[in-house]
Amino acid sequence: MVSALPSFADALAAGPVVLDGGLSQQLESAGHDLSDALWSARLLAEDPEAVVRAHLAFYEAGAQVAITASYQATFEGFARRGTGRDEAAALLARSVELARDAARRATAGGAAGPLFVAASAGPYGAMLADGSEYRGRYGLSVGELERFHRPRLEVLAAARPDVLALETVPDADEARALLRAIRGLGTPAWLSYSIEGGRTRAGQPLDEAFAVAADVDEVIAVGVNCCAPQDVDRAVETAARVTGKPVVVYPNSGERWDARARTWCGTAAFRADQVAGWAAAGARLIGGCCRVGPEVIAELAAQLRR
Repeated sequence: MVSALPSFADALAAGPVVLDGGLSQQLESAGHDLSDALWSARLLAEDPEAVVRAHLAFYEAGAQVAITASYQATFEGFARRGTGRDEAAALLARSVELARDAARRATAGGAAGPLFVAASAGPYGAMLADGSEYRGRYGLSVGELERFHRPRLEVLAAARPDVLALETVPDADEARALLRAIRGLGTPAWLSYSIEGGRTRAGQPLDEAFAVAADVDEVIAVGVNCCAPQDVDRAVETAARVTGKPVVVYPNSGERWDARARTWCGTAAFRADQVAGWAAAGARLIGGCCRVGPEVIAELAAQLRR
């Protein structure tokens, strides 16, 4: 009898799991222009094979989880480009299918498994494409934000990812909306905030922000992403202490995004040798976000598997 593959929760329980890095970084390095409002989601329609190759590069580098190209994919964002609701739903589902395809190719090529797919759901501000995902406080109620997020999450969950990545959340109020929106979907999720220092981008203390997920059964990990590497240590300790759940961390390279100029500034500061300390403090999902490429993920994976 062939034994069943472990679930995502089983993999977390067994030890640290390696996430991928910045998908947009990998696509840009392959020559793709991601300067429009849909960012990498545009390629779901225009060049899906490029998305598969980008995922594959991270799997081959040692990532065990690919985060889909749906971060900036929303019904509203697609509508602004003339894409109807049915086609937009198909593109959202395609984001999961493309990551699965990459996982199959990686496995066929000898990558150690099992390999997982996390369906990305970015914050409301990602749809606005004006940098407000780094500020939060959109002037919408929790109920309004829930109504925005729920239809996209329903489509992503129906595509059967291993986990939903509720990521780069700047505001505890939006986290509450997202946690309401995943009720009944039957798919586990992680919740990761974008932070600065010891607070969310909207200014809430991290212990208060993490607490909103502490008793939510659907949430199997809580943490931070799209932040400076130096902000991770305190966040890991706080998330583990407040929630008792596994912690997810995937910071940026250390460079800073200038939303007005639409460019990255500063110097890379992400070091693979930092991750052992994060794992010791309770991090179980560890990778990189913006500007972190496959070569760093390969170093990170080697550190965690020592």
